[in-house]
Amino acid sequence: VITLIDEQTGDINQGVDRGTLEEQGAGDQGMMFGYATNETENYMPLPLVISHVLMEELAKLRKEAKDISYLRPDSKAQVTIEYSEDHQPIRIKTIVVSTQHDDFSKDENFSEKDDKSMLARIKSDIKKYLIPRVKARLPENAKMFDDNNIEYLINPTGRFVLGGPHGDTGLTGRKIIVDTYGGRGAHGGGAFSGKDPSKVDRSAAYAARHIAKNLVAAGVADKVLVQLSYAIGVAEPTSIHIDTYGTSKVTKTDVEIAEVVDKLFDLRPGIIEKDLKLRNPIYTETAAYGHMGRTPRIITKRFESPYEKEVYEAEVELFPWEKLNRVADIKKEFNL
Repeated sequence: VITLIDEQTGDINQGVDRGTLEEQGAGDQGMMFGYATNETENYMPLPLVISHVLMEELAKLRKEAKDISYLRPDSKAQVTIEYSEDHQPIRIKTIVVSTQHDDFSKDENFSEKDDKSMLARIKSDIKKYLIPRVKARLPENAKMFDDNNIEYLINPTGRFVLGGPHGDTGLTGRKIIVDTYGGRGAHGGGAFSGKDPSKVDRSAAYAARHIAKNLVAAGVADKVLVQLSYAIGVAEPTSIHIDTYGTSKVTKTDVEIAEVVDKLFDLRPGIIEKDLKLRNPIYTETAAYGHMGRTPRIITKRFESPYEKEVYEAEVELFPWEKLNRVADIKKEFNL
């Protein structure tokens, strides 16, 4: 085993590590975006919400090993939704599900031995067992699944036996869109996973989501995009930009809304870390089903040391950037 782990260059670190949290500079330069829309209860785009629910329920079916016993862990989903001219979701156009599965030709429990009949079985099972569970999770949008014109693309390559890292690996940062808003809003290009919160790629993206969600929940607009930008080693953001896409419900312009955001939210990296408690062990839960739109909650985590044989317990708050704890402040500023 060869490990090649080095310290961050002192040229960068001298701008990040300061005496106090307030003085801590941004760990990198760049733009970060946060987005929120009121088309769903968790203020996320509907296609992405459906995609995540598809994956969550498929994982449950796999672990139950009951209705679809041949599933293997690797899977992904994509949903295409048709919107009206006034940006309201009308119908589901396409549902794509690719799921790893056992090799039917080597399993005595299955009669399907060829790829064609195997694919037909998987497609039938997905529609029979998975879709009803997704409908039950999404009662407001359940009727959209009753459209007989939905195109289902299930394992479109025809076979998916070899999966996981054994089947396909790549660089970190390849899942930045599914981790955020499914292509809605915007993305600055910086990944989250693998970075400590001094990197504004991660912390400022969470802060921008926190701002956008609270603005929409307060009734400032139907949807909001928040853009923040930073210079490496500098604590204060170099810009705060707001885009309400013409859906603003207040008399202030988007520029004036940005001025209110600057007044209400301290967006220095050290303060973001402190306010959102980003130094806690909260990142395992972000490994699947996205970083945004999740349910904030407090849990007790248990840690065991393999060396000291000690057990540690810590109470941590998951997804604190999803809290609607600034709605009252925003309403007061906008007289809502």
